[in-house]
Amino acid sequence: MIGVLFLIILFFGINQAIFSFFKKRHSFFSVSKMNLLYLYHTFFYGVYTWYAYNNPSDSKNYYQELTIHSGTWLELFGTDTLFINFLSYPFYSIGFNYDMLMFTFAWLGYLGFVYAYLFFREKIPIKIKVFKKIDFLTLVLFFPNMHFWTASLGKGSAIFLGLMMFTYSIVQPSKRLLLLFLGSAIIFYIRPHVFMFVAVGAVLGFMSGRQKIPLWQKLMIFVVMLGSLVLLQDKILGVMNLQNSDNLIEDFQAASEKNAEDLSKAGSGVDMSTYPLPLKLFTFWFRPLFVDAPNLLGLITSVENLIYLLLFLKIIRKDFIKFIKKSPALVKMSFVIFFTASLAMTFVMSNLGIIMRQKTMVMYFIFFVIYYYMAEKKYKKLIRLRDMKRKREAELVVQTP
Repeated sequence: MIGVLFLIILFFGINQAIFSFFKKRHSFFSVSKMNLLYLYHTFFYGVYTWYAYNNPSDSKNYYQELTIHSGTWLELFGTDTLFINFLSYPFYSIGFNYDMLMFTFAWLGYLGFVYAYLFFREKIPIKIKVFKKIDFLTLVLFFPNMHFWTASLGKGSAIFLGLMMFTYSIVQPSKRLLLLFLGSAIIFYIRPHVFMFVAVGAVLGFMSGRQKIPLWQKLMIFVVMLGSLVLLQDKILGVMNLQNSDNLIEDFQAASEKNAEDLSKAGSGVDMSTYPLPLKLFTFWFRPLFVDAPNLLGLITSVENLIYLLLFLKIIRKDFIKFIKKSPALVKMSFVIFFTASLAMTFVMSNLGIIMRQKTMVMYFIFFVIYYYMAEKKYKKLIRLRDMKRKREAELVVQTP
């Protein structure tokens, strides 16, 4: 406990240095909001730690693997689970116990929220209220389920950091190249298949965005991302044991059915194999929804899922397709990442517990799309009101004798 208290204070101090750096570069940066978010995330570290001590948790398995490792640090370098052990080992080697490692990774997850905040506010300066008086960005940043699954030793916290680092750095890739590389590396080494979705989304977004992006930047994104996919294809396909496949489509379907069957045997399993595609996507995005909540955590998540659904309904409009077609590169990138990743995961996820955890990787991308859509509509409305006001003022001037 003393070690965790020390880390809470230490990371709080490090946060202030990070905030000072960002405050100099972004006038909108709110130190007070980020400090409040740190305390909020720390609370969920406590919640998850209690949960882990009373339920099966991958975090205990990660720590156990560290205690029995007798080789060198570099021997742990690899993809998937190995990479989490690789990240953990330096801290474990200097004496961090289980609780301290848990909080260290919780802090990494917290930094993901800082980068998400930067990404949203840098690209969308307009504030939007939802449900009449709640600030959209504040609501998104404080969703409890997002914090719960990113506040522990494991893949969730680290890959969330990688994804948000990537999205923030891709805004200005030439100026944030190191951060872009680091975020991409974290994503790839934890979940190679997610890196594929991110790479495809970035390429499609930047190639079709409405704003004028220098040709050299488009070529850089295209070459780097597609080159990475070609070089790393064996590791990406290796996630589903398809690296030696002669027929990717058939073998992927077979592997997906086998994985879904295994997951559906769990206590919170749901048989999605016979669902039509729209219902599969609905299940991945918005379930559990009260009636199928597997436990207390599921009931709490159901409230959040209901809010997701209500936010999602805001883009079910006739003009949304037109908006996507004419949207900037980052909006298209976010939409492609969200949809392609969701589509792939629906074929292999048949367990509500795993669905609750996995979708934290992609939901922020659709939140960005929704936020941008609503902000653009508000901006156009403000422009119309301004023009109407100027027109009335001009008419009054003409009518004045």
